[in-house]
Amino acid sequence: MNLDPPPGFRGLDPDQPIEHYFRHLPHWRQEGATYFATWRLVDSLPQSKLPELQAFREQWHLRHGADSPTKTDQLAKEVMTRVEKWLDQGAGQCHLRKPSCANEVVKSLHYFDFQRYELNCFVVMPNHVHAILKPTLPKEYPLEKILQSCKRHTANRINKLLGFEGNFWQAETFDRIIRDEEHLYRAIQYIGRNPRMANLEECGFVLWIRPEWECIGWGFRKD
Repeated sequence: MNLDPPPGFRGLDPDQPIEHYFRHLPHWRQEGATYFATWRLVDSLPQSKLPELQAFREQWHLRHGADSPTKTDQLAKEVMTRVEKWLDQGAGQCHLRKPSCANEVVKSLHYFDFQRYELNCFVVMPNHVHAILKPTLPKEYPLEKILQSCKRHTANRINKLLGFEGNFWQAETFDRIIRDEEHLYRAIQYIGRNPRMANLEECGFVLWIRPEWECIGWGFRKD
């Protein structure tokens, strides 16, 4: 890779403070950083896979010993790698395959672009969303508040469209600080390949990247 950083990007700065908190997943926060985030529909993970995940976690702890922030983060990455493979198999009702539902997510993501965050790229898949974004007001609107707002708004809108009630999104989001330009490039290409990995036709997803990034070489590869 031989590209200058795209405008607005800043990766993990080892010399700046990092905050860490944990719910079911670890979350790292650093002011000015860019994040890769994934959120999924509430029915997107087959119930039959839950015992498999639990067994994997137990075996992982036996191999690696007591928890620490670094170990917890590594476990979360390995768990999410497995989860993403299952997501791409199209579990659940895949409501976001419907253009009207996917469009609600697209509109919501763009709504506060350059106000509360800089939206760099995303893909809306049938049962999950990947996005790269940077909070611009991280004290007032940290990443978790941005994503909670998007999920709450789209859940209300899509439930009305479908005539449903109840939970639409899985409560917690997987997110990571993007370390550097190489990590950013890999994350962008992962997002760009995701529809092909899931064997989706063009009408089954929405893929977007900021045009200013694409025109300087930070777009999705076609191969």
